[in-house]
Amino acid sequence: MSFSSISVNALLILAFLSIFNWFLEIRKWQALVSSILKISFIEAKSQSLGALTASLLTPNRIGDYGAKALYYPSQFRKKIMVLNLLGNTAQMGITTIFGAVGFMYFTLRFHPELNYSATFLWLAGIGIISLLLIWTFKTKWLNNQKKTISNLLNFVRRIPNKIIFKVVLFSLLRYLIFSFQFYYLLFLFGVEMSYFEAMIAISSMYLLASIMPSIFIFDVVIKGGVAVYLFGLLGVPEFIILSIVTLMWILNFVFPSFIGSYHVLRFKLPKTVS
Repeated sequence: MSFSSISVNALLILAFLSIFNWFLEIRKWQALVSSILKISFIEAKSQSLGALTASLLTPNRIGDYGAKALYYPSQFRKKIMVLNLLGNTAQMGITTIFGAVGFMYFTLRFHPELNYSATFLWLAGIGIISLLLIWTFKTKWLNNQKKTISNLLNFVRRIPNKIIFKVVLFSLLRYLIFSFQFYYLLFLFGVEMSYFEAMIAISSMYLLASIMPSIFIFDVVIKGGVAVYLFGLLGVPEFIILSIVTLMWILNFVFPSFIGSYHVLRFKLPKTVS
């Protein structure tokens, strides 16, 4: 099967899943910001898609934090970055939970050959760097920032449980949507596989891909490499997996970033609120 053989109805379903995926992300951002300001869905859409476009060339889209903060007066920017961190942490938490369970099943069932020594060295390196950073920040700078850090922690504690619940729920629904979209593409390409079997590979793929640093242009390459290896153990041809990963990338990142470019071009710095 090829791209050209996918029916119009199938394309509409795929487009709907992508739109619903981003609808949930926008609603999640709107819910988070509501803890300090009330913004409309249109404003949340402009900020979410605009920040997506502005952060494409930054590793793991870390520029999203600064891009969203720029939409707000300076007195709100630290809180906005904290809210963005909470939203991304919730999404990563869902990915980690499903991915850990899926990867456990995957390793027990298919016994992938993993380079444990390289993995250990990689994790040890991250641990050492983290300890050095913690030691570095336990200095005069940290002492000077204690009040700011304390204020931000108090701000997080005051976020209503209702908002936290919404953020986690939207993150869960997003995960289920884009995971199902991947499975639906497997179905369209004629891959005969149970939903459970597909999900343990899909969840493992998203977990492994999420911990690898990348930028937008190479994201499809990294996800493609991980997916080819995992699904190769299930007997799925390489071309099909690369086609699916490419379609997922186009539907969920390329098209939204084009829309986001419109919002970037219309962006104006906010006026300071006295």
